[in-house]
Amino acid sequence: MTTAAEILGLYTGKPEQRWDGKAPSAIRKNRVGGSVFVTETGISDDQQADLEVHGGPEKALHHYPSEHYADWAELFGTDGFAYEPGTFGENISSHGFTETDLCIGDVFAVGSVRLQIAQGRQPCWKLNLHTSNPALAANFQKTGKTGWYYRVLETGHIQAGDTMVLIERPCPDWNLRNVIIARFNPRLDSTTALALSNLPELAAPWRASFAKKADPDYLEDTSRRLPGG
Repeated sequence: MTTAAEILGLYTGKPEQRWDGKAPSAIRKNRVGGSVFVTETGISDDQQADLEVHGGPEKALHHYPSEHYADWAELFGTDGFAYEPGTFGENISSHGFTETDLCIGDVFAVGSVRLQIAQGRQPCWKLNLHTSNPALAANFQKTGKTGWYYRVLETGHIQAGDTMVLIERPCPDWNLRNVIIARFNPRLDSTTALALSNLPELAAPWRASFAKKADPDYLEDTSRRLPGG
């Protein structure tokens, strides 16, 4: 597994009213240059539109590996949207590792900051509208290519060109991609769901979701989140 990656770009955004009849969104990010300060809730001038489901200490930074963009461009073409780093609402774009190489709870040193993987991304209808691709959010889930969120263990400065280095792996049995796939698996076995619901390194909302999935009769309703219906 690859345990280091180079930061290609850092991105921030502010809430915008993008779509008639829909909630505002800060998914459109702009590249920022130079050194940026990372607080416990993310890059200092980044904002989120709906703090009930975005942002906060368990979703301080969203990281999306640049390697996936070529896959999306091949699958969907680029006539309707330019699939390139920084365009999925991420704060960090990198080259070097993907979900397959990482685990829940991994801790990284980058610049003067320490970051820990807390959870994967739960894609929603805003991603579909932002990219003009109604199939993208569902394909994020299906493939596990969602990117991931960090909690900030030590605040400090980072910048493009910095190398992220894995310095601690407390949960080697919980591969990140496997956990993301499990999160969206409607037929996940109860034993796995129960184990993940008790994993302290996993963000609380995901632990709660796995606790529900431990009930074999539980059926999650994604009809509003994915298409925005």
